[in-house]
Amino acid sequence: MAKRGLDDIDVTGARVLVRVDFNVPIEQGIDGLAQYTHRLKASLPTIDHLRSKGARTIICSHLGRPKGKVVEGLRMAPVGEQLSLMLGTEAVCVGDCIGPPVEDAISSLDRGDVLVLENLRFHPGEEANDPDFSRGLARLAALFVMDAFAVAHRAHASTVGVPHLLPTAAGILVQQEVKMLGKVLGSPDRPLAALLGGAKVEDKIRVLDNLLTRVDRLFIGGGMANAFLQAQGYSAGASKANEDDVGFARRILERAERRGMSVHLPTDVIVADKFGGDAQNIKSVSVDKVPDGWHVMDVGPTTAEAFALSLKECKTVVWNGPMGVFEYAPFSQGTRTIASGLACSEGVVIVGGGSTAEVVEEMDLANWMAHVSTGGGASLEFLEGKELPGLAAIPDA
Repeated sequence: MAKRGLDDIDVTGARVLVRVDFNVPIEQGIDGLAQYTHRLKASLPTIDHLRSKGARTIICSHLGRPKGKVVEGLRMAPVGEQLSLMLGTEAVCVGDCIGPPVEDAISSLDRGDVLVLENLRFHPGEEANDPDFSRGLARLAALFVMDAFAVAHRAHASTVGVPHLLPTAAGILVQQEVKMLGKVLGSPDRPLAALLGGAKVEDKIRVLDNLLTRVDRLFIGGGMANAFLQAQGYSAGASKANEDDVGFARRILERAERRGMSVHLPTDVIVADKFGGDAQNIKSVSVDKVPDGWHVMDVGPTTAEAFALSLKECKTVVWNGPMGVFEYAPFSQGTRTIASGLACSEGVVIVGGGSTAEVVEEMDLANWMAHVSTGGGASLEFLEGKELPGLAAIPDA
């Protein structure tokens, strides 16, 4: 699924509109933003490439959920300020993303300059994929570059509307995402393992369906493991999964058995008598000894070590979802143990976006993984085998 890239178009001196994902927390201004720079860093190779060719680079992104109206706390100015620091040159911010004042500002750009448009979602036309809004964006540039994999699963004006109006190419980040995630669905080095966690089975149903015929080993942790353990007759205490999830887990286990595929489930878990970081009564128990009324909060130490050891034997690992309630420190150790093990692996480790990427970034392990996806929902839908609208809109190479 190779897409037309930057090497396939001539950007020299051109006005280039670049869709990036700079959707980062800005509540604390630029000081707070500094700790979330990985999303900005992810698109720097594309921006640097364009600047090296003398392109006039026009950055567009959404920020938060303003629901089609101007929200002062969601303006792009702090993001532009942080980007300026990272580029070593001023990224000019404008007060809107379409219209004559914006077009005038762009007309004054010199070769290599960077301009940041205002929050796309201040306009209802962005999420509605409104043709007029798409045309307003397209008027700003001669070329369009899609470098926001995190929103490639959204059919918005800036992801599918504009590509139908301008010559379009994938940015360096998007090409890397497609290449690395595509390894999992294509011809990966084997053994291929999927490590899936997170709170709910329903969030991973289609991913499990699609990966079950592809992976050699399946590891299940996080809240979704409760459904699989219940399917085997164990109790999850106060973390009991619903019957639909248990039924799905049972079918997955049956299919895996027919394939002769190994499924790794927790053998011990960390439980607490209260759901929260301030729980006082916490202990590690075997999965057959979860107390009634207690919450399953993390995989236990034996499970974490066993998972980490087995995963090291795999040539390719795709990981999506933490192993416990990672946001509470007492229940983060299982995820940390496995993340540290994967960082030492000699295989190709591909980390899904969302909370899994946050875990790896927080532990400063991103550089030790082959790829950390910037897309949460987008990476999941890609692994489900779905066609992502924002990728489909980019011409093939």
